[in-house]
Formats: sequence, C-alpha cells, structure tokens
Amino acid sequence: MPSHRLDPIDRKILSELQADGRMTNVELAKRVGISAPPCLRRVRTLEEQGFIRGYHADVDPRELGFEVQVFAMVGLQSQAEADLSAFEERCRNWPLVRECHMLNGEVDFVLKCVAPDLSTFQTFLTSQLLTAPNVGSVKTSLVIRGAKDEPGVPFEVLEERLSKSA
Repeated sequence: MPSHRLDPIDRKILSELQADGRMTNVELAKRVGISAPPCLRRVRTLEEQGFIRGYHADVDPRELGFEVQVFAMVGLQSQAEADLSAFEERCRNWPLVRECHMLNGEVDFVLKCVAPDLSTFQTFLTSQLLTAPNVGSVKTSLVIRGAKDEPGVPFEVLEERLSKSA
C-alpha cells in the first residue's frame, strides 16, 4: 500500500489540504502540529512525489449558468487499446466532458458532462459524441440533483486500515 511511505504527519497534511487547499502554510503547520519550515518542505516533497497533483477552486457550475449535468454511458464498437486511447484523447478535447472514466462491464466509458442548457448538450451529443469514430451506443442520464460530491479519498478509512495493520 503506497500510504506506508507516508508518516502520520504527511497523511494529516494531505487530509487538511484536501479539505482546504487555500490555507496558509502557517495554518497548515499549526493544524498538523509542526513548525512552518518543515511543513513547507513536506508539502513540496508530497507535490514532487505526485501525492498532490494540483490545487483548484471548487467552482459552482450553476452559479456560472451551467444548469445541465449529464452522465453519458458510452459503448464502443472496438475495445482494442488503440481505439480506447483514441476515444480518451477525443474526450480530453471536448470541453463539455469534465470527467471520463473507462469501466469494466456493459459500458466502456462513463462521461460526466456539464452544459449551460439542454440544447447545448443535445447539440454536443448529436454532432460530436454520437458521430465520433468507434462509438456504438450512448445512454444518457440527466442529473436532477446531487446529494454528495466529496473530493479525494476518505482519510479516516485509510487511518483505520493502517491502525489495524500496525
């Protein structure tokens, strides 16, 4: 398990930054119980090692006029690696596609799409997604409301697992 490379302070740093990536290094150091200079060194090391991939603002799409969120389940005609990679690259270039995940089972990919209105999503669906090479089927589900949207990982579960294995 990769988390064994991290000590409890590193895991606490990750947990705190996952909850609030805007806090100052001084505040972070206080929360994890160390002084600011070693805290900053640890954060930089966690970034360099890839544990921290980046920082972003949690923007409310509806406040910006993006009223429509849709999950699209995509079935491809071919699952050859070159075809899977080509579809993933296409998804990276579609602005309305915010997430793309390859799945195991009946569906090859699930896409999370965000659009300002249903008409914009429908245009994307009919002119780009459905007509893309190798796309065999698309089933869509319009999000009515979200009940939970937590970023990252549940650190409390990680800590519980580590305490049992110690």
